Parts: sequence; C-alpha cells; structure tokens
Amino acid sequence: MAETKRKSVIITFKPKDKRADKKKDKVEIVTSEISSKVSFFESATVTVGAALARNLEPEEVGFDINQYEAPIVTASLTDLEIKAIKGNPYALDIIPRVESLIVEGQPTVLAETIPIGVSQIKAPPAWDSSRGKGIRVAVLDTGIDGTHPDLIANYKGGVSFVPGEGPADGNSHGSHCAGTIAAAINGLGVVGVAPAASLYAVKVLSNSGSGNWSWLIAGINWCIANKMRVLSMSLGGDSAPSALEAMCNTAFSNGLLLVAAAGNSGPPPAGTPSSVGFPGRYKNVIAVSAIDSSNVIASFSSRGPEVEISAPGVNVLSTIPGGGYGTKSGTSMACPHVSGAAAVAWGAHRFATNVQIWNLLGSTAFNLGAPGWDPLYGYGRVDVDLAASALVPAPAVPLRP
Repeated sequence: MAETKRKSVIITFKPKDKRADKKKDKVEIVTSEISSKVSFFESATVTVGAALARNLEPEEVGFDINQYEAPIVTASLTDLEIKAIKGNPYALDIIPRVESLIVEGQPTVLAETIPIGVSQIKAPPAWDSSRGKGIRVAVLDTGIDGTHPDLIANYKGGVSFVPGEGPADGNSHGSHCAGTIAAAINGLGVVGVAPAASLYAVKVLSNSGSGNWSWLIAGINWCIANKMRVLSMSLGGDSAPSALEAMCNTAFSNGLLLVAAAGNSGPPPAGTPSSVGFPGRYKNVIAVSAIDSSNVIASFSSRGPEVEISAPGVNVLSTIPGGGYGTKSGTSMACPHVSGAAAVAWGAHRFATNVQIWNLLGSTAFNLGAPGWDPLYGYGRVDVDLAASALVPAPAVPLRP
C-alpha cells in the first residue's frame, strides 16, 4: 500500500551561490524529490485581502521563503519524501513534526469598565510629539476586524497564511491586540497606544487560535518584503525550529523591530532559569512580561533572562470583532502595549534605527523590581512619553541583561 500520511516540515537550504548547481531553485529541488500534491506560494507576494488557497487542503499548501540569509521551503510530506530530500546535498536541515504555535492562553478575567493600560505607560502625554502616524505595525495573529469603528481608520489591509481563511479575525485575539496598538481617537470606544499608526493584519493563526510555525515564518517574510516597521507577535510555543530564529534574525537585520509575548507559563520550574517561550526567547526579539495595574508582575507571566521589558497585561480592555469591546489578560495583551510604544517612539524619531528604538524603550523604562534589569520586569515598565521625548542613543547592540 502506498504511503499517504504526511507531516508538516520546514526545509532549510544552502544559499544558491553556495550550491554547485546554481540554476536549480530550492522549490525545484523539493518537487523533483516528491510525488505529493503541493502548491507552493511565494510568501512575500501573497495578495493583500485575499484568502489563501480556498480550494486546497492545508497539507497541499507550501511556502517558498526567498531570503538570502534564510532560504526555506515549507511543505507537508511523507516519510519517504522527507528521506529523499535529506539525501539532497543542498538541503541543510529538515524538521519534521513541526510543533504548532498557539495564541498565548488567556487566564480567567474579570470585567473592567475603565481600561488603564494606555495611561499607565504614559502614552497620552507623548501624543503631542507623535501618535505613530506613518509607522507600519504588522499584527501577526488571528487577523483583524478591519471594519471595527475603532480600527477602520488605521487598518491598511491584511494577508493570510492560513489556508482557506482570509485576514479577517474569526477569533477576537488579533483584533484585541490591534486595538491596544492603534485604536483611533474618534470620540468612541477605546484609544490605542499609537492612535495614528498603520495596522496590517498578517494572519498566521487560524480562527481557532492555533497555527504552524511555517505560517509564522511565511508571515515574517512578507513583513520584510512589504516594509513593515514593527512586528507584534502575541503568540508562542515551548519549542521552535531553527528556521524561525533565522527568519527573526533576517527581519532584524533588515531594520524591523520584533516584539513578542514572553508567555503565560508563570515562574520557571525549579532548576530552570526561564519560562519564556519562542519567539520571545530569541536574541533579536523583545520579550514582554505582563504586569497588573499596580505594577506588580502577573502571576501567569513567564519570566527569565530573555525578558526585556514589561507592560500591562491584566484585564485589558480593547476591541473585538463585530464592533464590540472586551477584556483579556495575558502577555499577549502586554506585547501590543510595547508594539504601540515602539510606533510612537519611531514616529517621534523618524530617522532612528530599530536598534536605537529598542534601546530607547529599554533605557527609558520605569524601573520595577530589583534596580536595573531583573528577570521579572526586564528593564521595567515601558514609558511611552520618555521614549518619545528622549534623545536618540548612539547605535549600539540591543539592550540585554
């Protein structure tokens, strides 16, 4: 009987100029070794507003990642096909059984009628100098309800890397994060940290709130090609393929600023230094822990040496699909506060680099916990007003403990 069971894999390759056969593309290499039906999409050119491959099953969709530093192909293949590709001299690594990524789990929340996160991080005083206008913020999540009255003014479109689903949000998680970043000042609802920033939905999680690392990798590649400035990633997992780190590093080297939720795993187990998830654990990604309205670390918040900064993440009020509003808790809610802060700071310092914005956010943070850096709060609670008004630091390596 022919083998039919397929596994999601991420295949990394040698750069083309380091292959003996420079004419053969990486997708050609893969297709020459397989018999499974796979339609490959170049992720950087996925059309804004379109639902990806409605007529295909998820296992029939693959992505072609065209970055010199990170040439990658993703696909769902059989064991025999994986074995054949492993034998190809140009394939560096192939990772089967890709771990799924998920929306950071939401602890139980209590209704709160007055959101305080935006004022807690001192965003309103910064609006005289910048509201983030012109700064492109990509929300890599479950999509965005671009018709929401509080989001429509700043929503510039979206793409989906979830087969069969468009960029609209059928979950609420992505829209909630988007509202914290850039809900408009329009006399109704709520106001985001950067109320004039440009919002882009980059759907890498399905309406159920789950997804594949390959979708996130493809989404980051699209962000590079389409000149996003800030990537807000309220998602994560306990482990991730090396290809994801390569894509994060590539995005960072191309001038993008990457912000991610630290995770909702609480304190690390005894003998373990960190409970921070991926991609927040990577060196070139800002990991954000969650605090409550009293500036105390949330019990659910992950912590560890990778945490750079903290932000409100308990009972956060923001936008949800259908024109409504709701509260959610989690480092998923803390992350967009920092993404919005980055947009405001970048709007105030138009010619700053991503490294300089990162250093501004860390060096101007309001210290919490132990003096200086600590594994709970990082450098402290993000302070939008100080970050927008401070002098731009000289180029340097990103702040790290």
